[in-house]
Amino acid sequence: MFKSFFGCTASPFDRSISTKLLFQSEAHQELIGRMVHVAENRKFALCTGEVGAGKSTAARAVSEQLNPTRHLVLYITDSDLTPRNFYYEVLHQLGIPPRFYRGDAKRQLVKALMDMHESNRIPVIIIDEGHLLGREMLEEIRFLMNFKMDSFSPLSLILMGQPELRATLQTQTYEAIAQRVNIRFHLPAMSQSETAGYVQHHLKVVGVDRAVFTDDALYLIHEYSGGIARKINNLCTSCLLHAFAKSKSLVDNRMVRVVLENEFLG
Repeated sequence: MFKSFFGCTASPFDRSISTKLLFQSEAHQELIGRMVHVAENRKFALCTGEVGAGKSTAARAVSEQLNPTRHLVLYITDSDLTPRNFYYEVLHQLGIPPRFYRGDAKRQLVKALMDMHESNRIPVIIIDEGHLLGREMLEEIRFLMNFKMDSFSPLSLILMGQPELRATLQTQTYEAIAQRVNIRFHLPAMSQSETAGYVQHHLKVVGVDRAVFTDDALYLIHEYSGGIARKINNLCTSCLLHAFAKSKSLVDNRMVRVVLENEFLG
């Protein structure tokens, strides 16, 4: 539809765009750098950020940067993750049929982790939506990071979630887990200039090397989105569709207001 009208080779604000082509703010670059450090050094990281800020995208970028012969990335996202489901999912991703009882599955995972350690491979477990984890699962994470009487770790663990996860781990209840966190990072929203750069960059990587959004339009996009990537993507896509329907090659602030009122603020 609008792709040929604007001369795009692909949808500019689609999440399927390669991570190598995505715009990275300074904070995104730092988050990815810290996550790579954690993955390569068998550390435990806590990464937080608002919903839609780009945490999962950063995790995808990290998995594509790591050497697959040395690292095995295991990505888990479950709104109701229990220890049993966790062990089952990790074992499935490792290609190991899990045993029925949780204790047996846990022993299977411990053996698998130790086997990988002896072969000099690093499993990188990324748990997303960590703010939804219950106490039992959070306590199980402490077990994961407590191998051989806390003398070493055979894995890297990255726990990601919304800001309330950081607040949860700051309570006395979870002090034992918080003390084991090696790296902490909170991903902030993009600034006004970064939002404008994000929009322009994503148009450029799909072949549009001209201004499509006016400066006033970009200001409104940032004002609505607060610099959150997912909100920017949704609003910009709707604006391009609206401009295509009106046969307009330039999106101005009036057009953004119309789209906001009709689709996002109604």
